[in-house]
Amino acid sequence: MSASIEQPVSDIVFIGAGRLATQLALALHATGSHRITAVYSRTMTSAKTLADMVGAVATNDIASLPQQADAMILAVKDDALPTLAGQIAAGHKDIPAFHTAGSVPATVLRGFDHYGVIYPMQTFSKERHVDFARIPFFIEGNDNAALSVARAIASAVSKHVTVMDSDRRRQLHLAAVFACNFANHCYTLASDILERADMPFDILLPLIEETVAKVADMHPKEAQTGPAVRYDKSVIERQSQMLADNPLTQQIYELMSQSIHNHCVE
Repeated sequence: MSASIEQPVSDIVFIGAGRLATQLALALHATGSHRITAVYSRTMTSAKTLADMVGAVATNDIASLPQQADAMILAVKDDALPTLAGQIAAGHKDIPAFHTAGSVPATVLRGFDHYGVIYPMQTFSKERHVDFARIPFFIEGNDNAALSVARAIASAVSKHVTVMDSDRRRQLHLAAVFACNFANHCYTLASDILERADMPFDILLPLIEETVAKVADMHPKEAQTGPAVRYDKSVIERQSQMLADNPLTQQIYELMSQSIHNHCVE
């Protein structure tokens, strides 16, 4: 039987040992008030790597997961959640369970008695430390008990915890994909162009830093500059031709230019 969910969260089981799981487990472990008791992963090597970092037991067998814990955090790929949640809930339904996905509804965990979401909106890498105190967490619970557990976990590492339902969180995650994932891919495309011209990517860092700094002080639409704002066709056509050997990148350039112009003339 699980520990009462009315008690402060202390014993946590992690399902997953990837980038987010690693960073969140380390952050919770560092608080001293949260013990990571077990780490599950499909491969024992991955489970053991994280488990060793936080003093937990490693396993790749769902049947061997602890029967008693204050919470389970499922930090796995979105498409793995439905099957994995069902398998775990079958033997651990009384342990409050939370997933960390931005675009998956909380109800994917409805096999558990108490469930919800603990979504830290940040980009994670195993080898790069992040300051969790600055990361906004968006939480959800199917009842007050689950919400209380989610709040206790998120508040242990972050100063910015907000209750948000699944529908609004999906919108937030979509916006984050544009702001982070797509923006980073643009850096990759810029790096490809520079490499062909034998120039280093870090030559762009001052420009990138100022671009980010500006949107902290003004609306992104007001901060927009470049040939697409005024739709300078001669420049746009010339730069588009420079990408003729890569039709996909060329198409991205043209669509992005059109989108920028459309937003700026609204």
